[in-house]
Amino acid sequence: MNSLELKYGCNPNQKPARIFMKDGSDLPVTVLSGKPGYINFLDALNSWQLVRELKQATGLPAAASFKHVSPAGAAVGTPLTETEKKIYFVDDEGPLTPIACAYIRARGADRMSSYGDWAALSDVCDERTAQYLKHEVSDGIIAPGYTDEALAILKSKKGGKYNVVQIDPAYECAPIEQKDVFGITFEQGHNNYKIDESLLNEVVTKNTDIPEEAKRDMVVSLIALKYTQSNSVCYVKDGQTIGVGAGQQSRVHCTRLAGNKADTWYLRQHPKVLGLKFVDGIRRPNRDNAIDVYISDEHDDVLRDGEWQKWFAEKPEVLTSAEKKAWIATQTGVTLGSDAFFPFGDNVERAHKSGVSYIVEPGGSIRDDNVIETADKYGIAMCFTHMRLFHH
Repeated sequence: MNSLELKYGCNPNQKPARIFMKDGSDLPVTVLSGKPGYINFLDALNSWQLVRELKQATGLPAAASFKHVSPAGAAVGTPLTETEKKIYFVDDEGPLTPIACAYIRARGADRMSSYGDWAALSDVCDERTAQYLKHEVSDGIIAPGYTDEALAILKSKKGGKYNVVQIDPAYECAPIEQKDVFGITFEQGHNNYKIDESLLNEVVTKNTDIPEEAKRDMVVSLIALKYTQSNSVCYVKDGQTIGVGAGQQSRVHCTRLAGNKADTWYLRQHPKVLGLKFVDGIRRPNRDNAIDVYISDEHDDVLRDGEWQKWFAEKPEVLTSAEKKAWIATQTGVTLGSDAFFPFGDNVERAHKSGVSYIVEPGGSIRDDNVIETADKYGIAMCFTHMRLFHH
């Protein structure tokens, strides 16, 4: 099939809408369930490229959770700890497969932003992954294949309207890409720059000790940034993003936004949060929202009388600002990637507050010396890649 009609474009008033192959060849995607829309396919095709590259670079199954053409989270399929299983709401439905671990981690990076996501898998979707996804609010999924059991589960989601797309894993796009803006055609070479550990050879700080796990996390951050709307900054730990700041005009605002998300991810592991007792039957999105508000400065919105009873079986104690600050200060070993150079050391100052021990960025600022000096102040190891990763 060369062309696929869509319900509408970015908005309902934008009709007609379709995806098609200009060269007359068949589309490399097949819709197995549902009716994906314009934005769905933007998320699907961008997220597929991300997970494919992660798998190629790391050798591990990879997954992404996409919203509005940027990853809310991305991860490789390393095993989950018992704490991670709890904060990601993993039910006791059997052993977790590597690809299931990858998606659970990607979804868990920023559960508030992943609400209604598009899922992407580098490997065939198996039954265990589909079981987890069945319980989450999601718009669709793209993968190179599905087991019969997984496809049956996914086809039953949303009353049979859940979007399931299969992509030909052998498909390669044309080397030149085009898009129209206001009736004017833009053309450029496809960004096929290969990201791997060979980019990490130039360590510019006094601390040059970057363990293999941190190098893997640098690669994860760079590949995630390659498919994140710029400006963008990405915090990574243990093979998964824990905070993505996308589409900000100011670099330091990206760093703050992503850092705040990384702090939220870590605060979900605080003993007071793990000890929250929810009312029976509370849905996952409501539980996520209650946790998000509870650990924020607006915690009274879920703790005041007449309100906490909607969410909790027992009224929780306040997680104080001092407790939050002390807990975040115990975070270490985080990697930070940036899609373009840091113009000032203030980005490193903010990163340090969220436990960043390793930084990877292109370099090239007239103030690189200030950025390096700030990293040295905190013993952070930093690589310059000399490769910008803007994506629009």
